[in-house]
Amino acid sequence: MESKEFKMPAFGVGPIYVLTCLFLTMLGVYLHIKGYLYGGEFTKGKIYFIIIGILLILFGIYLWIEAVIVQKINRKIKEKKLITSGVYSFVRNPVYSAFIFVFTGILLITANYILLLLPFVFWVFLTILMKTTEEKWLKNEFGKEYEIYLREVNRVIPWFKRKSN
Repeated sequence: MESKEFKMPAFGVGPIYVLTCLFLTMLGVYLHIKGYLYGGEFTKGKIYFIIIGILLILFGIYLWIEAVIVQKINRKIKEKKLITSGVYSFVRNPVYSAFIFVFTGILLITANYILLLLPFVFWVFLTILMKTTEEKWLKNEFGKEYEIYLREVNRVIPWFKRKSN
């Protein structure tokens, strides 16, 4: 069991994660614009990348609105309640997922396959951060309820709820 002294900040690992991914996304876009990643540019079908990129950005914004505004996450954190309904029934970390979708959408708009490696980096980075911080805290805070939720709902990629054994 984790120490009771460990307190998770209200924003969790969010600022570290979002700022790092934002920096990497903007650096990638900058390198693309300056022509340093010319070899990875798709010449055909660029419009499809742009359309999919815009759709991912819109989906990310939707996820963020659902997680933060509709589900009233700030109030639930203060009330020490585990949210498992609404968008949280499809993904455990919809706020972080929202940023992955927005950043991936931005990278898709560049239509540069080299930059499409970054979403995998974002996913691995988030997985490591979550396993070493927030998930430990949530297990300590909510016990069995969180462990069941952990088995039923994906960490980052929204998907249908799995049945727990």
